[in-house]
Amino acid sequence: MRFLKLRVIVNGRFIYPIVRNKPVVIPMPTNPSRIVVTDGFHITRPVEVVYTQKRTYYFEIVCAIENAQLIAGVIITAVVYAMSLTSGILLLKILSMVPIAYLLFLYYINRKQFIQIRPA
Repeated sequence: MRFLKLRVIVNGRFIYPIVRNKPVVIPMPTNPSRIVVTDGFHITRPVEVVYTQKRTYYFEIVCAIENAQLIAGVIITAVVYAMSLTSGILLLKILSMVPIAYLLFLYYINRKQFIQIRPA
């Protein structure tokens, strides 16, 4: 999600902000180093980076809810709710809340998998 202010924390001490579509160069202070990414509410599982002959590691930060999913959820909710208002069917009003419930589940309940670090 593009509205999150993500930060990389190295060894629990060094904090680097992540800017959208710009690489972040992080010098590793120790070998091995532990990296986590947080937005203040969510935190990823620690990734341990061990130096070998390869000096550069590339990671990708992904979110469980991307912008396309968020927009699709809003559109589906609006369309189904508008259908329920015109038809008067109570089941459609309940179904219109399913995308919101799913997004809230991902955001609050499934916190460990909300933000993930993946090798690029």
